Amino acid sequence: MNRINTKLQENKKLLSIYFTAGFPNLNDTVKIIQDLEKNGVDMIEIGLPFSDPLADGPTIQDSSTKALKNGMTTEVLFNQLKNIRESVNIPLIIMGYFNPMLQYGVDAFCKKCKDIGIDGLIIPDLPVDVYHDNYKEIFEKHGLINIFLITPQTPDERIRFIDSVSNGFIYMVSSASVTGSQSGFGDDQKEYFERISNMNLKNPQIVGFGIKDNATFNQATEYAKGAIIGSAFIKFLNDNSVENIDSFVKSIR
Repeated sequence: MNRINTKLQENKKLLSIYFTAGFPNLNDTVKIIQDLEKNGVDMIEIGLPFSDPLADGPTIQDSSTKALKNGMTTEVLFNQLKNIRESVNIPLIIMGYFNPMLQYGVDAFCKKCKDIGIDGLIIPDLPVDVYHDNYKEIFEKHGLINIFLITPQTPDERIRFIDSVSNGFIYMVSSASVTGSQSGFGDDQKEYFERISNMNLKNPQIVGFGIKDNATFNQATEYAKGAIIGSAFIKFLNDNSVENIDSFVKSIR
């Protein structure tokens, strides 16, 4: 069974952390992953930096720019992660845009992920119908789970189609804004969380965008299986040493 599915079966609210590979320094990637697991994080999203990250707010865009300047590339990331499964057991997901994967070759990219021990991909600009028609067989051949995003504006019919195509979890974007642009959740978001919960989808949901502390983590997971923190962790890395990751995780849990 894929590590993501195994983790989703645990009787707990899951904490997933996103960070940009190659930030703050090019060779911090493996240490950050190891420290996050050591401090109780359940899943990790490794951001593959891209020059035109449409869904990302200023904090993650800035980290991507710095990572690219540091020399991060798809090949560098794969090289950094080649022995990651000797020290890390939790699910690892690469989050990135489709263009670098196309340039690498989708089949070759997926095979490399499988060889390294990557469990899934999040590709915000790959529409679910395009994936279903053209790439689903490739992903499944290599044992990769592809995770799709929904927003408050996603029609129910499309949500159900995404649910039918998915075999892991659904990334429930808390609002239609970019990452890092929220402070807490209002009534509209809570109604959205509850509405999706009441759809009784076969895949659990994990909430992203707007989670930054214990209060927002608890709000987001009231109706969902877990929550994803990205911009708040990137800000923490920008302001603190990578040696202090334990204090960030403790502030969320």
